[in-house]
Amino acid sequence: MPTSAALAEPPPTPRPGDRRSAGRPTPPRLDDQLCFAIYVASRAVVQAYGPLLQELGLTYPQLLVMMVLWERDAITVSALGERLMLDSGTLTPLLKRLERAGLITRRRDPGDERRVRIRLSGVGAELGPRAGEAHRALVCSLGWHVGAAPDVLRRALLQLTRQLQRPGEP
Repeated sequence: MPTSAALAEPPPTPRPGDRRSAGRPTPPRLDDQLCFAIYVASRAVVQAYGPLLQELGLTYPQLLVMMVLWERDAITVSALGERLMLDSGTLTPLLKRLERAGLITRRRDPGDERRVRIRLSGVGAELGPRAGEAHRALVCSLGWHVGAAPDVLRRALLQLTRQLQRPGEP
């Protein structure tokens, strides 16, 4: 997996009209920012998912919740939040909407009343294969295939996320 040093780009070459002075700190340039490239790519991915989401009747965050449940049903709300890196204030409204749509159920854990378990309904479970087909069609429409550039990029972004969540750790 590439290290952060391997992902670093060389400093930009000053362009005509730049107000940069040698040896003085300069304001950051938007086009030089990794965070901007990630932000724009993220928005483009969500936009590309638009037709898939419309067909499934889900928002992108709801699709992420459903993906976790298709992988592992009957998960606790806290485990779901950890998996998606979302707090309960963000997750609860998503879960309420999914429950109202009849895609999930929320029930107290009989073994520990403090925990709430989320389960797929029959309708929610049936949505999984449709979502998988639509996802594969989207990936193919981009000309990508499993194991290609997207996997390398995904791994690098996950590593970046881990590093940002634990600054100072290798």
